Amino acid sequence: MLQEGHKDHQGHQPPEPLPVHPAVIQKARSEKEPPLDKGVIPWLGHALEFGRDAAKFLNRMKVKHGDIFTVRVAGRYVTVLLDPSSYDAVIEDSVSLDFTRYAQVLMDRIFSLQLPHHNPAVEKALTKQHFEGGSLSCLSSTMHCHLQSLLLQAQRPCHNQTDWNTDGLFSFCYSLLFRAGYLTLFGGEQNNNRTDPTDVYEEYRKFDNLLTKMARTTLKPEEKRTAQSVRGRLWELLAPAGLGEGSGSSPWLRDYRHLLQEEGADEETQRRALLLQLWATQGNVGPAAFWLLGFLLTNPEAMRAVRREFSSISEQDSAKCPLLDRLQHTPVFDSALEETLRLSAAPFITREVVQEKTLQMANGQEYQLRRGDRVCLFPFISPQMDPEIHQEPQRFKYERFLNKDGSVKKDFFKGGRRLKYYTMPWGAGTNGCVGKRFAINSIRQFVYLVLSHLELERCDSEAQMPEVNSSRYGFGMLQPEGDLAIRYKPRHSH
Repeated sequence: MLQEGHKDHQGHQPPEPLPVHPAVIQKARSEKEPPLDKGVIPWLGHALEFGRDAAKFLNRMKVKHGDIFTVRVAGRYVTVLLDPSSYDAVIEDSVSLDFTRYAQVLMDRIFSLQLPHHNPAVEKALTKQHFEGGSLSCLSSTMHCHLQSLLLQAQRPCHNQTDWNTDGLFSFCYSLLFRAGYLTLFGGEQNNNRTDPTDVYEEYRKFDNLLTKMARTTLKPEEKRTAQSVRGRLWELLAPAGLGEGSGSSPWLRDYRHLLQEEGADEETQRRALLLQLWATQGNVGPAAFWLLGFLLTNPEAMRAVRREFSSISEQDSAKCPLLDRLQHTPVFDSALEETLRLSAAPFITREVVQEKTLQMANGQEYQLRRGDRVCLFPFISPQMDPEIHQEPQRFKYERFLNKDGSVKKDFFKGGRRLKYYTMPWGAGTNGCVGKRFAINSIRQFVYLVLSHLELERCDSEAQMPEVNSSRYGFGMLQPEGDLAIRYKPRHSH
């Protein structure tokens, strides 16, 4: 749930564009438009480089052209804006700029899903109702129970306190958080066909590994067959979820399914929409926890600081304040998580220009945006990795978002201007992530339980974090190339 997009959960929006009429492409560009870089390949332009490593490519364009420029990508012009002080000019304009059209194309490409009578505003209201206030507390409590149960199962292969289990950290985090989230929201093992969340996870990972290629329509024939097969299997596994009180599913999912029925979606369409929601709710939390625990394991000082904070929580009187309430006050952990997301959350915020617009930059300059073009913000480059805003941006500094007195740090500057947006993992404005609080609660509970119940260390004490899979830029949380080998066993005392 770590990015803006389709239906306010997270519509991973890659740069590849919609096809447009040749007349639109050939229209002469005016001098008031941003600098244009067509690339050397006719029609394709920069599509290959953009898809291979968007961060590297856009950084190169920023050095060459500045904070705003237009690139040709597979026959389409994409204007990229990289000045966070000017982002509101895009985020707050829902008249000239539209974010739903490309999201609908991605729904079709990735999920084979069309929802012609769908009302995103109604769904957003429904989601807010279930992911805020008292409903959020219930969801977080259920999630905590499932995490505890699954962590206990993970320890069982240890015959005694001296035996170690080994795993990859990414696999460990993604599997546990996915299955706990699935049981919390979709019901899993209590469904009519007793769907095993491990089966769902294994199929989902195959699907997730092909997701960027599905979005870009670059699947090879064999990958296309695999994608269709895995999608079909997931639709089968999800079929019982949300069907009535006995399904074991959350009230949110039952209400969502009811909304789809009211909108005229048949059974098959509902299953496809459930896969969309599975991806929207579970696709980013596990990878986020991987980066956070990985950074803590490779930064001993940060690990000590987080452990100290969690130890003080454990020692407080549970009669006066339940654990889940105490876990809401963790400034050191929160700063470490914010720093993790700064380094690893990389969504695009994309809009289609539906009518000509004059974009006014924070420095007073004006640029003309053409109808039919696309606008893309990439906060990962700026503000998140901008050295003027965050010193040594490549380094993990767990206390980066803390003042010296331990309070939350919110004052960051660029060009002498205090920034409204100094990190943007959750999107922004009316299309920000509705499930943000639930996602944060889930990661916090998971890390607390892991550090409280397990001895956890790298198999190789010198091992560093794996490289980023560069094809995932634009799709929410980044994922690693490879994994970090870990070993774990139960702690002697909890």
